[in-house]
Amino acid sequence: MFVVVLVSLTIAGVIFFLVWQNQEQVLKTEDGWWGAGVPPDGEEDTTIRSFKVTTSDEELEDLHQRMDHTRTVPSLEDSQFNYGFNAQYLQQVVSYWRNTFDWKTQVDKLNQYPHFKTNIEGIDVHYVHVKPTQLPEWKRAVPLLMVHGWPGSFYEFYRMILLLTEPSDPDDLVFEVVCPSIPGFGFSEAPHKKGFNSVCAARIFHKLMKRLGFQQFYAHGGDWGYLICTNMAQLEPQTVKGLHLNFAPAEPTLLVVVSILLGRLFPRLFGFTAVDIRRLYPRADKLLVEPLKESGYMHIQATKPDTAGRGLNDSPVGLAAYILEKFSTWTNRSFRDLDDGGLTRKFHLDDLLTNVMIYWTSGCIISSMRFYKENFGHGVNQPHTKIPVYVSTGFACFPDELMHTPKLWVKQKYRKLLTFTQMASGGHFAAMEEPVLMAQDIQNFCKSVEKKHQ
Repeated sequence: MFVVVLVSLTIAGVIFFLVWQNQEQVLKTEDGWWGAGVPPDGEEDTTIRSFKVTTSDEELEDLHQRMDHTRTVPSLEDSQFNYGFNAQYLQQVVSYWRNTFDWKTQVDKLNQYPHFKTNIEGIDVHYVHVKPTQLPEWKRAVPLLMVHGWPGSFYEFYRMILLLTEPSDPDDLVFEVVCPSIPGFGFSEAPHKKGFNSVCAARIFHKLMKRLGFQQFYAHGGDWGYLICTNMAQLEPQTVKGLHLNFAPAEPTLLVVVSILLGRLFPRLFGFTAVDIRRLYPRADKLLVEPLKESGYMHIQATKPDTAGRGLNDSPVGLAAYILEKFSTWTNRSFRDLDDGGLTRKFHLDDLLTNVMIYWTSGCIISSMRFYKENFGHGVNQPHTKIPVYVSTGFACFPDELMHTPKLWVKQKYRKLLTFTQMASGGHFAAMEEPVLMAQDIQNFCKSVEKKHQ
């Protein structure tokens, strides 16, 4: 008994030291120029221009012609999605895309919210900006930046926008929402020079929000959005009023290693719940094999994105297979064992194909893949990884997320963790999959922050 108490006290001391040893720091950065050639003389053009998503018969004819000439390769018998996107089901998706999906209708849907572009550091940045239409006189709109990831887009947030800008509960906060496309994604211009990483994107989005007149705002992100918004909080902690995330993979610190080694024996000491134990300690074979099954794309994109990307940029069917496979296995790993990958269990094909079309029509797949090389190509031990976040933070922990992050690990990085919610359902693309749950968690978190500032 004495030994157990002694070990517990020692571990507690180590945790306290590891979690609180760093003093508050601010991430440093310098302005960049990502346009072609050298920066022009004179002041930066700060004009904000209206933008509309468009299409043409020529664009659709080219798409259909490429789809009609695709070469099919049958999948292995009884392979489902375990070898990648099942070829038989892919033919069904392509048939729907070719004969039923109406891109012109979806373009109108995309344009239901106002789009804009503005030039920052030499590149045109695209964003959707939605203001509440029925704001009571006694209320003020709360600015909220929402940042997507890969292989998603600003469209991931479309089902959430109305829930946030026109909430049904009169006691809810009313948000003014800004959804930008990461440079190199969607309709944002791709950087023309090497080195554009998450910190550069964070700096550009700070400039965007200031250009729109926001001196303080909330930020939400998942996937790459989590890192960009985290960097924004590290760069200007006084500007980001609150940070809400649904993805926060643990950094390989001593605390994480110690908690993994001893967490099964002393779960309460680390605050591990039954969910944490189940997710962190699967069978040994799953612990080793599962990360490999879902990370192959990352190795390609972090090393030679232009090579694989060229093929995807030429083939709409190849692009769809590459992107849509993630919406299957990243939503729920068990979907690998289904013939249709479970794609339509959580999503509608129209929404999935709209996201694919954003990549296809903008030709952004290569530049979006390069973002991995810019962030991982120089090693994972970047300056921002060592800097904790001191902005009020909320974390939505979805049960089918790719990587599980217990509260202790989140709190190690985000020192002012205000809310940590075990969500009822959802996976990696939670904003698109569970918009109601996500919007409600953002509401609850922001309300908590607002109460602190009253």
